[in-house]
Amino acid sequence: MEVDNIVPLKKSGKKKNSKKNSNKTRKDAKNKNNKKTKDVKEIKNEKKETKKTEIKNDVKKEIKETKDETRTSNDVKVEKEDVKVLNKKEIEEKRKPKVFIPILLTIVLIFSLALIYYFSFSLKLELNGDIKTTINLGSTYEEEYAKAYYLGKDVSKDVDIKNQVNTNKIGEYQVSYTIKEGLIKKTITRLVIVKDLEKPVITLNGDEKVSVCPNATYEDEGAIAIDNLDGDLTSQIQVEIEKDKLIYTVKDKSGNLETIERNIVYEDIEAPKLELVGGKTYTIYQNSTYKDPGYKVTDNCDKNLDVKVTSNVKTTSLGTYTVTYEVTDSNNNKTTVKREVKVIKKYTPPKTTASTPTTKKGVIYLTFDDGPKSGTTNVILDVLKKYGVKATFFVTSSGPDSLIKREYNEGHTVALHTYTHNYKTVYSSVDAYFNDLTKIQNRVKKITGVESKIIRFPGGSSNTVSKNYQKGIMSKLVKEVRNRGFNYFDWNVDSNDAGGAGSATAVYNNVIRGLSKNRINVVLMHDVKTTTKNAIEDIIKYGKNNGYTFEAITMSTPMVIHSVNN
Repeated sequence: MEVDNIVPLKKSGKKKNSKKNSNKTRKDAKNKNNKKTKDVKEIKNEKKETKKTEIKNDVKKEIKETKDETRTSNDVKVEKEDVKVLNKKEIEEKRKPKVFIPILLTIVLIFSLALIYYFSFSLKLELNGDIKTTINLGSTYEEEYAKAYYLGKDVSKDVDIKNQVNTNKIGEYQVSYTIKEGLIKKTITRLVIVKDLEKPVITLNGDEKVSVCPNATYEDEGAIAIDNLDGDLTSQIQVEIEKDKLIYTVKDKSGNLETIERNIVYEDIEAPKLELVGGKTYTIYQNSTYKDPGYKVTDNCDKNLDVKVTSNVKTTSLGTYTVTYEVTDSNNNKTTVKREVKVIKKYTPPKTTASTPTTKKGVIYLTFDDGPKSGTTNVILDVLKKYGVKATFFVTSSGPDSLIKREYNEGHTVALHTYTHNYKTVYSSVDAYFNDLTKIQNRVKKITGVESKIIRFPGGSSNTVSKNYQKGIMSKLVKEVRNRGFNYFDWNVDSNDAGGAGSATAVYNNVIRGLSKNRINVVLMHDVKTTTKNAIEDIIKYGKNNGYTFEAITMSTPMVIHSVNN
C-alpha cells in the first residue's frame, strides 16, 4: 500500500469532525437528488468511495501506530521496504528443496565408484605374445599364457584358460583368459587362426641345372607337385619358358603358391666318354702279337669322333708298356685314357722230382676267404700264433691293411680272392675278371711288397652262378689264369661256415669229418665268420692230436681243383 503522498493529520478533533460533517452533508444532498433513479454508475462510484474510505481508515490506523512508536514517516517507509524484502526471502527459502539428503547420496556414490575404480585398476591382466596369431594346419598350438597382477602381486597362476583351438581343422578359434580376485573379474581373449600355410612341394624330374648342347633344344623332363591337403597337383603345374630357364608354378586350394626354377645352360662342358674294351690292364706273352682290343667312345653333343692311339708296346721284351687313347670333341673337351700292357713269359709248370712229391698225405691247409675283418681275423691269427700253425688267407678289398701286413709278417700266405666279390662284375668277361684280379693283386703288393700268384675264384672254379653273366667263362678263365702264371685252388673239405653251419660246433664237426690222412686237405673257411673264430682252436687241437700237420699254400703246393661247370 502506497502512503508517500499522505500528509499526517493534526490532533485537532474539531477539524476532523467538521470535515466529516461536511462530507456527510454533501453526500446526503447528493443522495436526495438521486433517490429516485440510481444507475450502474452510481453503484460503481459508491464502491469506489467505500474503498477509498477503507484505505483512509487503514492509513489512519498506521499513522496512529507510528505515532505511538514515535516513528517518522521515513522510518515507516523503510520498515515497509524491509518487510517486503524479508517476506520475499522467507518465501524463497520455503520454496527451496532440502538438499542435505541428495548430497549424502552423492558422497556415498562417489565413494563407491572410487572403490570400484581402485580395485579394478589394482587387477591387471595382459597377454603374453600377440592378441591374434596364425598357425599351420596340423601343427601344435603352443600356449603363451597371460600375466596377471593384483595389488602389485603376481597372480598369473590363478588365470583360468579356456582353449577351443582345433589345429586339425581350418577356422578361427578363441582362447579366453579369466582372472577373478574378490568382486573384480577380468577376461581377455586371443584369436587363433588355423590355416593351411604349407606350400605344395614341386620335385623336378632331372637336375635343377642342366647343360644343353649349343643350338640344341631342351626337352622338358617335367616335374611332380604334391600338396599336404590336395594331394597330387602335377596336372596343375604351370610352366613358363624363358630363354635360360623354365619356371614351374603351382597353387593349392588354400592359395599357397610354390615356384621352382630349372636353369638351362647352353654349353658343352662334358668331355667324351672313352671306354677300353678288355680293361685298362692287358697281359700278353713274350714274342706274341699284340692286337689292341679296341675302345668305345660316346659324346653328349658330337658323333663319330676320331680317337688318337699311341703305343710303345714291344712284345719281344718282357716289361710293362703303355697304350694311350685320346679324343677331343668340337668344343675342345678332351679325354685321355691309358692301358697298361704287360708282356710276360709263358708259364711252364715245374717238373716233378722225387724230392718234391706231388702229394703230401695227412697235411691240412687251413684257408680263409673274404677277409680281413677286425674282430675275427685278428683272433684267428692269435690262435694260429699260439699253436705255431701257418695258414693261407685269400683276401679282398675289405678290412684294414694292418691285418694283411700281420698275416704276411707272421709267415702266412697272402693269396688273392677278389677285389669286389661282385659276380656280375667279375664274371661279365675275361677282361673284367683280370681287371678285378689286378686290383687285389696290387693291394697285396703295396702292403707286402710281394706279387702274389695264388688265387681262388669267387664261388670256386665249379660255380654255376657265372652262367648268368657269360656262358662258358669259367672254362676260359681256368686256362687263362694258368697261362698268365697263376695257380688257383679250390677245396676238398668244406666247413660250411658260410652256409648251414650256424655254430662253432657245427663248423668243427664239418671239418673233422672231412679230413683224411690219405691226401692233402684243403679246408675252406671264412675269417669273417664268428663261428669260425670260435671253432679254429678246437680244429687245430684235433689235427695235432690225430697226427695231422699244418702248412700254408705255396706255388709248389699241388692244386686242389673242382670240375668246371660253366
